[in-house]
Amino acid sequence: MIVLGIETSCDETAAAVFDGKKVLSDIVSSQIDIHNKYGGIVPELAARRHLEMVLPVVHEALQVAGVSISGIEGVAVTQGPGLIGALLVGVSFAKALAYVKKIPMVGVNHIEGHITAVLLEEEVTFPYLGLIVSGGHTSLYIVNGIGSYRHLGSTRDDAAGEALDKAGKLLGLGYPAGAIIDRLAKEADPKAIKFPRAQIHDLPYDFSFSGLKTFLVNLVHKEGKGFAEKNLNQIAAGYLEAVVDMLVDKTVKAARENMLNTIVMAGGVAANSRLRQKMKEAGGEFGIKVLYPSIPLCTDNAAMIAHLGYSYLEKGKRSGLDMNGIPDWPVLEGV
Repeated sequence: MIVLGIETSCDETAAAVFDGKKVLSDIVSSQIDIHNKYGGIVPELAARRHLEMVLPVVHEALQVAGVSISGIEGVAVTQGPGLIGALLVGVSFAKALAYVKKIPMVGVNHIEGHITAVLLEEEVTFPYLGLIVSGGHTSLYIVNGIGSYRHLGSTRDDAAGEALDKAGKLLGLGYPAGAIIDRLAKEADPKAIKFPRAQIHDLPYDFSFSGLKTFLVNLVHKEGKGFAEKNLNQIAAGYLEAVVDMLVDKTVKAARENMLNTIVMAGGVAANSRLRQKMKEAGGEFGIKVLYPSIPLCTDNAAMIAHLGYSYLEKGKRSGLDMNGIPDWPVLEGV
């Protein structure tokens, strides 16, 4: 079955073609330039841009794959979670295509797509521990197989990527700030300025980044703008180190306590070089393999949606034309 995947959950319009063995095309249209001046994503602008770009992106995906629209045998689309206006563009397009071409369609979970994206590039033995870490999500799951998950913990407030973006906005670094902070941090000692690490003792696998963000706000206000500008690299390094330490400590703890010998990181923040380095080091101490997709598969993309949708369509799962976007859709747990 040749499947077209469509992803419009946030600020990337993406389409991909997957034939069950390999990704034939994976096209992404970014909206960074549109949202950069606002310091974050404006939902209405994101939805409007998806409306403009979904058809051209799908056309390009088909051309690169060398497949005509008549050759598409199934369509998979991100149904949630995400921004409702953005989701509806992709869902509406998928429903129209499925109806006109009389082909099967399935709505898939964006987070589930991320935590199984590594399967496109690696042979991974189940079960493994999945860490989804992005601008909107920070969660841990035991992945027993496609469609079978157990949720262990999530952030209680800001997502890790959100915490980085808010720090970047405060420091005047632009949006998205994660890659900028990663670059600045490489030029400084992460111990020069000490930042706090939150611990939630009654919820050992949950994360919290709001206190770290508040500490940075108070530091900048107390020391002044000149201090922040003079010590920008040191602030970036210390702040990033705190985010990374919290992610690494809880993830490795969860893997050890649940007797899992593989950790898979996914989501935009999984592209962070310091996080990759420290997770590898910490995992190696306990004989835990650490994997992550290539950077294009870490950020939002349609290849992971086509791949996951293919699995569900092959199993006979179908979505009806009454399918709607679900902005707050948890990964459904299975046995």
